[in-house]
Amino acid sequence: MPAERRIVVVTRQWPRFRHPAQVVVAGFATAIAIGTGLLMLPVARSGPGGAGALEALFTSTSAVCVTGLIVVDTPVYWSGFGQAVILGLIQVGGFGIMTFASLLVLLVSHRMGLKTRMTAAAETKTLGLGDVRTVVTGVVKVSLLLEAITALVLVLRFATAYDESWPRAVWLGVFHAVSAFNNAGFALRSDSLMGFVTDPWICLPIALAVIAGGLGFPVLFELRRRLRRPRGWSLHTKIVVWATGVFLLGGTVFITAVEWSNPATLGPLNTPGKLLAGFFQSVMPRTVGFNSVDISQMNPASWLGMDVLMFIGGASAGTAGGIKVTTFAVLAFVIYAEIRGEGAVNIFNRRLHGDLQRQALTVVLLSVAAVATSTMAFMVVTEYSLDQSLFEVISAFATVGLSTGITADLPSGLQLLLITLMFIGRLGPITIASALALRSRDRLYDLPEERPVIG
Repeated sequence: MPAERRIVVVTRQWPRFRHPAQVVVAGFATAIAIGTGLLMLPVARSGPGGAGALEALFTSTSAVCVTGLIVVDTPVYWSGFGQAVILGLIQVGGFGIMTFASLLVLLVSHRMGLKTRMTAAAETKTLGLGDVRTVVTGVVKVSLLLEAITALVLVLRFATAYDESWPRAVWLGVFHAVSAFNNAGFALRSDSLMGFVTDPWICLPIALAVIAGGLGFPVLFELRRRLRRPRGWSLHTKIVVWATGVFLLGGTVFITAVEWSNPATLGPLNTPGKLLAGFFQSVMPRTVGFNSVDISQMNPASWLGMDVLMFIGGASAGTAGGIKVTTFAVLAFVIYAEIRGEGAVNIFNRRLHGDLQRQALTVVLLSVAAVATSTMAFMVVTEYSLDQSLFEVISAFATVGLSTGITADLPSGLQLLLITLMFIGRLGPITIASALALRSRDRLYDLPEERPVIG
């Protein structure tokens, strides 16, 4: 009898994502790859041929990560199709990849599965799975509403004050409104917004849209419900609103004072123009790349002050970057409590959990490590000063997009480094670390306790 033959079918097991953070990271990477492919098409470039791979990758990453750093002149290098692709990438990146995917699922099937809710919750920082659907639809509604209001004001101003045709005014208004609310900073003028430095009807709507986007969606939702009842605000909203006000006021005073007599920035402007420009440039380090004065001509002290504002950034669960104002506030109160010798950390009559303190410390230390190592790489490879190198690195990591004018002249290796920083900055160091972890581990035992000497 012939031996029995067995047919073994080998099936390939595709890797499964063990953590929602891995899905978020993969989603952003996929969006960047698609955007890169679209921008490499010949139709996306205004000149002959298609864009180079590095130019397309850098621009796609900057748009999806709502940064605004550029290596080519957006209104000159890209065609109308290319600019439309950039606008789409900004909008999708501002929504959040998984938020956008969840919206598509809702539109098609009118329901969300558990996995979809988990990934959307990880991206939007939603505390519970039950309200993910409400959060996703709310994000879309708030985004489109505020973008529409900003666009309307800008369209009317472009058409009536700058003799733009109505189709051109609509395109300029919509593009800059979406770029502003999503904290992207892409502009359709080679000088960004320097031509409107004293025009409040251009600068103020854009600045207000930037502030709204930087507050984060949870804060916007709560302010809509309880705007006149600040005592009922959550701890997160109180921290974000107070910290935002302090940094905006402090940044305005500092930048205006330092640049007041600078002939290359605020010097030639009258007093109202100086105040408007100072306020505008205080808002922009909140992770937006618009500028109404020449950044490269600013005082190094202003650069350093803007470095601080960029590194701190805006609020969580929004379009802003940086370590976030809540992280900064938590560590500030931890230091305050330690100086006073208090055993617990209290903010606005609320006690902070120890996990939040460790998480804040982790975010800051990982962020400092990324900025420090990248700045050292700049100093080794290029001859740019520490001021310029640090400014460029923090701008990329905090997804700001402001530049001293050196981005396009950097070697390809450093441009790839900036791409990496933008990606890490948009998703957050903890999200990246969680995505890279093979699995989560629960320690089943505690080790003996011992105290090293601190300080």
